[in-house]
Amino acid sequence: MPAGSDWRTQPPSDYAQWNPAPRMPNQPKPLTTAHHQFAAIVQNSFDAIVSKDVEGNVQSWNPAAEQIFGWTADEMIGNSIRVLIPPDRQHEEDDILQRIRTGEMVPKFETERLHKSGRRIHVAVTVSPLRDPDGRIVGASKIAHDITETVEIRRRLVASEHQFRSLANSIPQLAWIAESDGTVFWYNDRWFDYTGTTLEQLRGSGWTALHHPDHLERVRSKLQHSWDTGEAWEDTFPLRGKDGEYRWFLSRAMPLRDDSGEVWRWFGTNTDITVQRQHEQQIQMLMGEINHRAKNMLAVVQAMVMRTADRSFAESLGARLQALSRNQDLLIKRNWSGTPIGELIESQLAAVNDLIGTRVLIEGERELLLSPVASETIGLAIHELTTNATKYGALSNADGTVRIACEIRHTVDGPKLDLIWHEQGGPPVGEPNRAGFGTVMIDRNPRSALGADVEISYPESGLRWCLNAPLDRLVATP
Repeated sequence: MPAGSDWRTQPPSDYAQWNPAPRMPNQPKPLTTAHHQFAAIVQNSFDAIVSKDVEGNVQSWNPAAEQIFGWTADEMIGNSIRVLIPPDRQHEEDDILQRIRTGEMVPKFETERLHKSGRRIHVAVTVSPLRDPDGRIVGASKIAHDITETVEIRRRLVASEHQFRSLANSIPQLAWIAESDGTVFWYNDRWFDYTGTTLEQLRGSGWTALHHPDHLERVRSKLQHSWDTGEAWEDTFPLRGKDGEYRWFLSRAMPLRDDSGEVWRWFGTNTDITVQRQHEQQIQMLMGEINHRAKNMLAVVQAMVMRTADRSFAESLGARLQALSRNQDLLIKRNWSGTPIGELIESQLAAVNDLIGTRVLIEGERELLLSPVASETIGLAIHELTTNATKYGALSNADGTVRIACEIRHTVDGPKLDLIWHEQGGPPVGEPNRAGFGTVMIDRNPRSALGADVEISYPESGLRWCLNAPLDRLVATP
């Protein structure tokens, strides 16, 4: 195509074999449908399609080239293509022209070119030689695709991956990522540092070799349950390190879901809790020793009371000391974190343990975790009620029953616990003439310690005791 012309004035007969010599006016070549189609493709392409001679001078310039580079066809045709090339990349044009002259095609490569404004543009370029009808190389065709946005996305992905890897390798936990079916495909550096393994060794079921055989089946079963249901996973078990020693880990995995709510992947961590477990065991041992010594002290006090006090008083005090001891046992068992109310009540019914489920019924909420103060207060109250029932109330004969009901009730003032002790079928009862120490334990003590309302009634059918306390005064703090 002659210099100064473009695709709109004279579509080429063959873009790969192009004769730049102008035709005589009396020898016009009719434009075929194929020519028009080819011209339309070039004109409407989103890629810059440019032709140049073997010296690098532009011969044609389509609208997309103008849009990408900012130069018009009138500004570029007849001028060197090098105006688009940054100074530090001029050697690329030298190489391209040399290869084109030898008939070599330059496959797609990514580079930078200059916009008319001077800013750099990322482009993917393909260059092919152009031949005339005799097969001589007369120029080159260049197709350039603007990949600035693609490069930016790629840069962000690289930065995001680098940020993720830096974070994942900086955390103290072992970390891993699995497919939706539980197949682990990535571990952080700390995992490999601890286990001394490679990703290849861990593929498939290779990870099971790191688990202690006493725990493997349990771990595998719980993991599979999470893979199948999509529920978060948590477990504690030992893992073998590269030194052959096992350490304990608290392990968790959370499902990562796609927009439709389906599990896409899993992200898991293993936190070394070996030292924490050792400290907890030491604390447990110390608490056990303290509990043992406290019990010994209570036994000494009880023996002294039995030797020096009235028998009835001594037995009553001894029973209360034992009730305190049972409360302490429960709290020690749970590291003083609290006691489930059902377990507390059953422990204070030790004297009538054989009647639980028959003549002594416990109903309602049993898992409410009571604070140490609430455990002691309610435990002593249940002990006093049990003692009274076995001596004078429903459990003093062969037919009476006791119903203990625990219920959490929501009120405008917040949730409250209703704890009811109701005796039936025992000897007729009446209100006592005086308030003894037992009354203090079931009435005044709960009011003072728990901010509770206490109601005690004495219908002839049997004693009824009702405690109503704010839940926030009862529950153990996590």
